[in-house]
Amino acid sequence: MEEQNQNGQQSENNEQQVQAKPAGKFLRMKPFALIMLLFLTIVLTAGLTIFALTFGEKKVVEVKVPVERTEFKQLYEAYDALNAKYYEDIDQQQVIHGAINGMFDALGDPYSDYMDKEEATSFNENLSSSFQGIGAEISERNGYVMIVSPIKNTPAEKAGLQPKDMVLAVDGKSVKGMSSTEAVLLIRGEKGTEVTLTIQRGEAEPFDVTIVRDDIPVETVYGELDENGIAHFQITSFSENTAKELEILIKEFDQQGMTGIILDVRQNPGGYLKAAIDISNLFVESGKNIVQIQEKGQEPAVVTADNRSKYKLPITVLIDEGSASASEILAGALKESMGATVVGLTSFGKGTMQEVLYMEDGANLKFTTGKWLTPDGNWVNEKGIKPDVEVKYPDYASLPYVDPAQTFEAGATHPMIQTAERILEVLGYDPGEVDTTFTDESVDALKQYQKDQALEVTGVLTGETTYALMDAISEKLKTDDPQILKAKELLGGNKASSEE
Repeated sequence: MEEQNQNGQQSENNEQQVQAKPAGKFLRMKPFALIMLLFLTIVLTAGLTIFALTFGEKKVVEVKVPVERTEFKQLYEAYDALNAKYYEDIDQQQVIHGAINGMFDALGDPYSDYMDKEEATSFNENLSSSFQGIGAEISERNGYVMIVSPIKNTPAEKAGLQPKDMVLAVDGKSVKGMSSTEAVLLIRGEKGTEVTLTIQRGEAEPFDVTIVRDDIPVETVYGELDENGIAHFQITSFSENTAKELEILIKEFDQQGMTGIILDVRQNPGGYLKAAIDISNLFVESGKNIVQIQEKGQEPAVVTADNRSKYKLPITVLIDEGSASASEILAGALKESMGATVVGLTSFGKGTMQEVLYMEDGANLKFTTGKWLTPDGNWVNEKGIKPDVEVKYPDYASLPYVDPAQTFEAGATHPMIQTAERILEVLGYDPGEVDTTFTDESVDALKQYQKDQALEVTGVLTGETTYALMDAISEKLKTDDPQILKAKELLGGNKASSEE
């Protein structure tokens, strides 16, 4: 017992010695609190890291919270069903592009379009200084591709393409139902290559036109000054430099005694709104309306003429069914805000404006963002601008195309022969009755024409002879253009000076 007591006493002394040591500094915490502290530390650290990566100077990620878009539920379901159950692997990119294209098609707007990368590249070439093709502005109308207008001095114009010609096929491939950008991809190509268009003109039988592609320079203003001081300016489109091109020529002709101006926007499909406004500003008195622009949910915003110096000369404006968009803006501004006389035929009637958005993958979204109104608030969409003085083209201006690859000898029968005989008649030769049969009288008239033009005298309609006939009738139309002659008549005797 004593031994046990001694041991017990020794143990108690040892315990007292341990308790006598100085205590260290430490925080006493329950296990649960410790775990929660560690968890909060981890969360805080992760949050700070994400914040730094997202908003710091060396930003490397962008964090977005997915937004539920219930309106796309059906689209997602359709895509998932195709992807999971279609009997072959689907081209996901093509399906997505098709879905976007479908949204634009559903608008029923011929001027709104989704363009994939290839189509966008072709479209953007229109805005550059040149491209390779045939040189014609086209539009989609009611499921068909239509020629709005051929560009001056291009293969399309030389081949005789006309406004409102319907393109049925390109190299035998139907373009019905295609968008204009899809059709352009088929029509354009490398310089020197051929493309064959199947054309429907009015109620006549469809015919093929084979055209050799060429460089299409985007030179937009041509001018000439006649002996009476009347300047004729033909504006073929409205590009970034059109207003500058026109002003350079106006200054040049003004120094030569210009007394009147003909602004010719016939067969001009339009272009930049700003170019039309800039040209209007050369003539419209400061403060007067040029155009009204109305965007979604807004009242029309009026664009008025600026304070620059104006050319105070009598002006006539020439329009026809190929004058569209910016051409109509210019014609409307000069007609309603300065009293210019408009001569020709009712214009095309395009009263909407488009915007182009460029996608990251190279695609374009082109869609209508608003409409424009004339200075007096008239919307010309699908109605056009009516001329003050209507002057029609002569009948030979709309003659069908004669294919130089075809060969017609005495006794041949074909609709193209009727066209050739009418051309001979207009040029002053007598082919007899103008019909579809190549008679002996037709042969004699053609031989005389070949002799006068220093061509091989064969009496056969083909090749160089056909080209010469087509060029001759085109040149006659330019020389004896009844609309230009009427415009000059209206300007005759009016003399004024420009104010710079």
